[in-house]
Amino acid sequence: MKVIRPIRSKDLPQLQALVASISGGLTSLPNDPEFLEGRVNDSVRSFNPTIRKAGDEYYLFVLEDTETGRLLGTSGIHARVGGFDPFYSYEIRQKTFAHEPLGIRKQIAELHLKKTHKGPSEIGSLFLRADARKGGLGRLLSLSRFLFMSAFPKRFDRHALAEMRGYSDASGRAPFWESVGRHFFEKDYHTADFLSGLGNKDFIADLMPEHPIYITLLPPDVQAVIGRVHLETEPALAMLRQEGFAETGEVDIFDAGPLMRVEIAKIRTVSASKVAKVASLLNDEPPSPARLVANRSLDYRCCLASVAGHEDGTVSLSRAAASALGVAEGGTIAHSPLR
Repeated sequence: MKVIRPIRSKDLPQLQALVASISGGLTSLPNDPEFLEGRVNDSVRSFNPTIRKAGDEYYLFVLEDTETGRLLGTSGIHARVGGFDPFYSYEIRQKTFAHEPLGIRKQIAELHLKKTHKGPSEIGSLFLRADARKGGLGRLLSLSRFLFMSAFPKRFDRHALAEMRGYSDASGRAPFWESVGRHFFEKDYHTADFLSGLGNKDFIADLMPEHPIYITLLPPDVQAVIGRVHLETEPALAMLRQEGFAETGEVDIFDAGPLMRVEIAKIRTVSASKVAKVASLLNDEPPSPARLVANRSLDYRCCLASVAGHEDGTVSLSRAAASALGVAEGGTIAHSPLR
């Protein structure tokens, strides 16, 4: 079985190896051993049962092959962005320029630096090994977070945010950074992104331009990538749109990738999900399409499995699936279609 579960302290060596294998890295999981150890510790603390509202919690999940114990991927949730360390973005606004005697009236798009101190929940830290990108595991890794958020709504904001990786070319060059950010930071894109991922946000406040940037004054090739995602991010963007996420009119300050947002209760996986009691366990998988199936515990588990529904609203599932989820006959699960 391939199972989603919270990361554990003993997973740190595997997490470090996993992160080291990521080409270009992940902003929220930079390749720094000390930082990753802190991330794991933060996640372990975040599952404390006494938490009653969204704060600075960071939940990190891993996809494990239970047969081998190998970690295949990661996905995470920030309970709330902002707080002590502000969340920065560029908001795209339209400004009208007009001169009636000459019959000139036009709108120019501007980039305004936005600093958020109490924002929505944010999903991120999504990575799946290349050799595991099959059989719906990518959807499991991404969508399983929504069933967890649905099970524990008080731990999160009403809305969820996703910051998508912006466009860069085959050599790793980010046109937006080269045209805007480099002039102020005097660092390459990956260094700035790495520092931001480590939580060092002071340099952003000190060095970011304070005044709006007129998009029309940027080179055409740079204008074209504002709000555009990296080629490898296009499948994730399509999946989030199917789930109900929509563009916010904001982009990342480094690579101009789009920010997506949705009300958690309206996410497709959440709205289509059902909570059911397990009536019985079967020796074999029921003959129905695999679904997302999760327990309702802070010791969270989610996997792909088939369920057999009954008229009274209860379900049956295989013993293998029940074992992977840590549920017994009479227990409660949530299930939702993959698409």
